Amino acid sequence: MAGMDAFLGRLNPDMCVVTAAADGERAGCLVGFASQCSIQPPRFVVWLSKVNHTYRVARSARFLAVHLLTPEQHDLAELFGSRTGDRTDKFAHVRWREDQDGAVVLADAAAWFVGGIVLRADGGDHVGFVLDPVASGEGERPGKGPLLRLDDAVSIPPGHPVD
Repeated sequence: MAGMDAFLGRLNPDMCVVTAAADGERAGCLVGFASQCSIQPPRFVVWLSKVNHTYRVARSARFLAVHLLTPEQHDLAELFGSRTGDRTDKFAHVRWREDQDGAVVLADAAAWFVGGIVLRADGGDHVGFVLDPVASGEGERPGKGPLLRLDDAVSIPPGHPVD
């Protein structure tokens, strides 16, 4: 659609790491499509690519964890953004713990929340997972500064092509 590049090119969304656990399998990926989507009740939506390992695990999960990073955590973003869980156990390289129903919380995230999945919405090449927050907190090394944004992560090659 003409003009969309001009619109989308001006956006610089926060990036986050989304983790999922189901059926004895863990997965996580770097996500740029995420937002609060309701005030009352508080809800948040994260969009996962259908070609992504995390999406395949999330289809069976009851809860997802969403993690905010700071620009100083580029290495963590790169681990979850440029490697595919099809070939790499990303969790062997980070500190993490289990939370609600086995949800995986990254210890070094600036902040995080775990949300129960209340809706899955097919949006094309991504599926939106609407989350009802049930737990949240700061990581063991919380950051009060700016968040990692798309401009900070644009150099990270994707673990999977878009299609």
